Amino acid sequence: MSAPESMLATKGQILKASAITLVVAGVALVTLVLPAEYGVDPLGTGRALGLTAIADPQEGLPIASTEVGFEYVPAIQGAAAAYAGAYKTETYTFTLGPYEWIEYKYQMEKGASMVFSWAASEAVTHDFHSEPDVKGSAEVISYDKRRLRGSNGSLAAPFTGIHGWYWENTTGSPVTVKVSAAGFFAGGLELRSDRTSKVHELSAVQAVNP
Repeated sequence: MSAPESMLATKGQILKASAITLVVAGVALVTLVLPAEYGVDPLGTGRALGLTAIADPQEGLPIASTEVGFEYVPAIQGAAAAYAGAYKTETYTFTLGPYEWIEYKYQMEKGASMVFSWAASEAVTHDFHSEPDVKGSAEVISYDKRRLRGSNGSLAAPFTGIHGWYWENTTGSPVTVKVSAAGFFAGGLELRSDRTSKVHELSAVQAVNP
């Protein structure tokens, strides 16, 4: 015995329902998924809804900038570089709670240099990278991105911008990180997962008079 005709979905109704489902899925993809997961926001709806902050932890953070004066612009002389001002040095220790992250970077001019060393009480996810002053530039460079307990090295800034680290504690216990750096930079810029930022003003190292 066949079902009543009114209870049978026609082929046209099925196609119509499928088309509506695809349209809804497409809209959700463009307006919700792409901004939240990949930071791609062609319609601007992700930014309006605050979804791009999910893809980019720095999105929406209060910006605290540092300015580089002429004394930190290198005058390249072959393999050497001369500066009008003395270099700066800093040692900074901080604690990351469970699943917290921090970005700590220095504002540097193209060609300026620094040396650094950092160590953590437990292995942390980290990314040593450079970001140009131009927002959204494709020039962002990641030099070392992995889980480590420490690293030592140097950097000659490939472009003017901020250069430093992202550290994330992916454990359930606090982790302490200590970083030391010396170089021709203006100051340190600290960005945290609680959406706060702070500029570290640093003093230049003064030569001892003879």
